[in-house]
Amino acid sequence: MERNFVMIALFAALIAALGLVPKITLASGVPITAQSLGVMLCGTVLGARRGALAVLLFLALVALGLPLLSGGRGGLGLFVSPSAGFLIGFPIAAFVAGLITEKLRAMSVFWAAALGAAIGGILVLYIPGIIGMAVTLDKSLPEASLLATPFIPGDLIKSVLAGAITGSLAKARPDSVLSRA
Repeated sequence: MERNFVMIALFAALIAALGLVPKITLASGVPITAQSLGVMLCGTVLGARRGALAVLLFLALVALGLPLLSGGRGGLGLFVSPSAGFLIGFPIAAFVAGLITEKLRAMSVFWAAALGAAIGGILVLYIPGIIGMAVTLDKSLPEASLLATPFIPGDLIKSVLAGAITGSLAKARPDSVLSRA
């Protein structure tokens, strides 16, 4: 039980640390950050439940005003910004990435984690993200979808990185990859 709390807190801190990587803000107002890699890793390493809890802890700290998002952003106002849909989708994305990594035991850890990260961290995350952009920017869903396309190449790279990191961690310290324990 203690180990679970420590891992959840550690991965919430990982997402915050990835916010130190400078952001690139697009015309949509939604920045490209490394934090979505942290969300993917929460799921692929911790598993569905613990991964989602780590992201929820991180979001609670952001909502309290801690400047943990890239660029030193924090506060409730972010939950009504163009990024709101992505923030709301973070715990769902981590859950799905973890669930896929947990269920695909016949695959190598790398492939299961990369696939989980791609489905959870891209496909699932983009649904609330695009809806959030459409609502906050007063765009149609197709227009908001076009605004999201610049994120796809970077997120595909992050998915492969999540698979590689999770796979390497599974080889070096198998007990630390809770999604496969």
